[in-house]
Amino acid sequence: MEQEKVSKSEFKARALEFLRRVETSGEHLIVTDHGKATLEIRRYRSQERSPLEVLQGSVIQYEDPTEPVGDQDWDALR
Repeated sequence: MEQEKVSKSEFKARALEFLRRVETSGEHLIVTDHGKATLEIRRYRSQERSPLEVLQGSVIQYEDPTEPVGDQDWDALR
């Protein structure tokens, strides 16, 4: 997917238009200076995660939860 590229001078003249487009479409915008990419404008995503998102994938279902997990010598632990 090719990201849209726009010069600094064009971005300056039409900044609000570009920012609204990024906000609504979610696509990234590359701002260039003399043909070289200098900035990437993209929609903000919060780093905060809900407690359920943090736990997702961390719990494994066991068929027999009373059996030991792994290859441990349980007699040696007494």
